Amino acid sequence: MAKVLLAGEPMALFIADEEGTLDNVSKFTKALAGAEANVAIGLSRLGHNVKYITKLGNDPFGKYIYNKLLEEKIDVSSVKFTDEYPTGFMLKSKTSKGDPDIFYFRKGSAASHMTPNDIDCDASEINHIHITGITAALSKDTLNTVYKMIQIGKENGIRISFDPNIRKSLWKSEDEMVATLNDIASNCDIVMPGIKEGLILTGSDDVDVIADFYLRRGVDAVIIKIGDRGAYVKTKDESFTVSGYKVEKVVDTVGAGDGFATGVISGLLEGLTLKDAVKRGNAIGAIIIMSPGDNDGLPYRDTLEKFMNEN
Repeated sequence: MAKVLLAGEPMALFIADEEGTLDNVSKFTKALAGAEANVAIGLSRLGHNVKYITKLGNDPFGKYIYNKLLEEKIDVSSVKFTDEYPTGFMLKSKTSKGDPDIFYFRKGSAASHMTPNDIDCDASEINHIHITGITAALSKDTLNTVYKMIQIGKENGIRISFDPNIRKSLWKSEDEMVATLNDIASNCDIVMPGIKEGLILTGSDDVDVIADFYLRRGVDAVIIKIGDRGAYVKTKDESFTVSGYKVEKVVDTVGAGDGFATGVISGLLEGLTLKDAVKRGNAIGAIIIMSPGDNDGLPYRDTLEKFMNEN
């Protein structure tokens, strides 16, 4: 059965058990974080085969992450361990209002030393490639790794989706970030920015302007996340808005975009229309917002169907 291919940096995540600044919190709960890992887990829980590629430090965090990916039934046959570099980790505050504070310990990590040679997949087994701007930002090597994935996709007619997932702190300059992410986007089939990311990348927060920017560059579909209003979709043939789901209580906004990508990708793989795939993306994004952790709330199929039927 064909697989979805992802590559990125998974990290050990320590979530504060109590509200307050990170320097004052004394108890944390360990979890797994990383945009691409979140999507990999989400797709696997919905029954899709996923191949995830990364490089981990030969340390307790690396072993923890590897075992968590195995538990989620993800193909880790191309995950490599190194004694030279450590596995990255991060701290996240607990908050009842707004976004949590996040602090990363990832500079010089094992994953940032991933190279194009680490992408050792059989293209005939792959039917979708998902890329994020985080992997592209980690180092020159990981940027080249992203372009290797794009090359594999283009040479083999594999659909490629891209989530800019902007992390300004990882880039040398905003100009370099914008130019690089827009170049990557222009080589993908589906681009999924948030409305704020669209403003940074195109200079406009008008959804049609953002969408047309990428459509003119050859992208097939642009899906713009517009918060609680849902998502705006535009292709060369049509445009429409898919309304979002009501969220009873916001617990943690981190990971919502990865849940959205999970819904869109899984829906398209299952033959749903673009509109219905985006609707599923909105649903999983809403479920994630109501759950602690970056991927704890990623639903299995029965939970997803129940949520969509009841809302």
